[in-house]
Amino acid sequence: MDITFAQYAWFAPLFPLAAFAILTAMGRGLGRAGAWVATAASLLSFLLSLLIAIERLGGTAEDYTGRIEWLRAGSIMLHAGYEVTNLTSLMLVIVTFVALLVNLYSIGYMKDDERISVFFGYVALFTASMLGLVLADNLLTLYICWELVGVCSFLLIGFWFRKPEARAAAKKAFIVTRIGDLGLLLAILLLYWNMPNHALDFTSLYNVFHSQSDTLSASLTTLIALLIFLGAVGKSGQFPLHVWLPDAMEGPTPISALIHAATMVAAGVYLVVRTFDIFEASQAALAAVAIVGAFTAIFAAVIGLAQNDIKRVLAYSTVSQLGYMMLALGAGSTAAATFHLFTHAFFKALLFLAAGSVIHAIHTQDIREMGGLGRRMKITAWTFGIGALALSGIPPFSGFWSKDAVLAAALDESPWLFAVGVVAAFFTALYMARLFFLVFFGAPRGDAKAYAHAKKSPAVMTVPLVILAVLALLAGFVETPWNEWLGSWLSGEEEEGGINGLVVIASVGASLLGLYLGWLFYGRRSSSGNPAAEKASGLRRILERKFYVDELYELAFVRPLAALGRGLDAFDRVVVDGAVRLAGRSVQAAGKLNTRLLNGQIQAYALCALLGAVLLILAIAGRRFW
Repeated sequence: MDITFAQYAWFAPLFPLAAFAILTAMGRGLGRAGAWVATAASLLSFLLSLLIAIERLGGTAEDYTGRIEWLRAGSIMLHAGYEVTNLTSLMLVIVTFVALLVNLYSIGYMKDDERISVFFGYVALFTASMLGLVLADNLLTLYICWELVGVCSFLLIGFWFRKPEARAAAKKAFIVTRIGDLGLLLAILLLYWNMPNHALDFTSLYNVFHSQSDTLSASLTTLIALLIFLGAVGKSGQFPLHVWLPDAMEGPTPISALIHAATMVAAGVYLVVRTFDIFEASQAALAAVAIVGAFTAIFAAVIGLAQNDIKRVLAYSTVSQLGYMMLALGAGSTAAATFHLFTHAFFKALLFLAAGSVIHAIHTQDIREMGGLGRRMKITAWTFGIGALALSGIPPFSGFWSKDAVLAAALDESPWLFAVGVVAAFFTALYMARLFFLVFFGAPRGDAKAYAHAKKSPAVMTVPLVILAVLALLAGFVETPWNEWLGSWLSGEEEEGGINGLVVIASVGASLLGLYLGWLFYGRRSSSGNPAAEKASGLRRILERKFYVDELYELAFVRPLAALGRGLDAFDRVVVDGAVRLAGRSVQAAGKLNTRLLNGQIQAYALCALLGAVLLILAIAGRRFW
């Protein structure tokens, strides 16, 4: 099949990059018009991405690579380029589609913000960076875009920088993700020095690791894979580097949707999928990915049960679902992980934007101050409910198909991994039922005046919700047990279909049980409180404090490093700067003394000459005593 649109794929990140340049150059003068510039750029990127994906749907199009020489130093040459495969074309559609809806939604959500053009400029740069990461044909180009994504997340999380919490969250996200980024950088350096011809492109990585050659030893392969995974742990919020992700909720809600749905957090999963040939060459690395993913899935799901901020519940849900994706990758199924990433992008973006609609209406994020909003905000309530059912894995919503694919892969790998996944599914349904019933059912529990003025959001905010709700319902049908089209399309190989009855019964049963208990505790008894939670107040306190992980990090790392920083600062000011000041003042003192001596008086010159002669005589005469 002739390749037409793939060769122009580099325009996809260029459109939002141009929008960022225009918005930055024009400053705040554009006002709300800047929002339409960024939205138009996202629309162009989405249309191009859609054309590229349609071109590849037949399965006969060859992978396309465009590359230019970037740097040359002697015999060493570095290239920059882009590569279009089935995986990258799918990711292009996901990222540009969610970015387009977030831009459209933000026109209504951010309309009263005085820095609206700055906001859309940051979003445009963020989108361009993520698209560059997806299209990169080698690890070096990917790493540059990877860091740009991190910088943009810092700017967007701390967008409302006048709030101390936003500033702290932005710094926390930047610092914590740098830990993972260092691991990725070390992996790239090790690959550069050990790969034939210093090749870092993904085709060369496939040829070396897929062929199981002896180019790299088993221990070095495992080390490289674990360092790459460390980078993914940072970006995708896996334990123990998950602590930045819930705090990122201090940014505007559209950014929460963008970061937590299809862009930044998905970058870590995409990185592991893109370099999966390295992981396949090391069973130890795959086991580490599976264990970390499984633990993160259930750990974050349990914490989500006791959070009271609507966005934080969804944030821990994101951490848990990313754990599911890593679990699938550790079990050896890139198709299941990519499928869950695909469906998760739609229903999680839907949930965050619906949460933003609630916050926009009543100006609070505390679910204990909500209630009864379903009667006032019907579109938001219905679409949020669809997203909650999809996340909970209830058939026929999209999350059911992708979550079952993950659990089936886990069962094939280990019964223990499967059991953890099922328990996490139960907790997921339970905290989503709690969230839905506390927000939309029962009587209002907060400010009566705010509730009285609550009304449905404008069309510019509700239309994206409806579109995402449709996708949250239907997107799962691209990969079903009787038609595993997506997996076959991504891998280029025929997949064996079939329904695993144990997986379906266990996952659906766990999810339905979680929803029932959620309705029992928070729906039927919404007005009388939750007796079970009151009896387990000690456990609830532990969950509310997130198992005290932040406090542990504060004691183990933050305070010691802060004390070390203060000590180094004192050493710099007292010792280093003190030595410099001493040298400068000594020269000044010598200059002042010399000025007094050289005053034009012959008597003073004669006295200096006499003193010099005496000192010289003493020096010569006293040699014997030295």
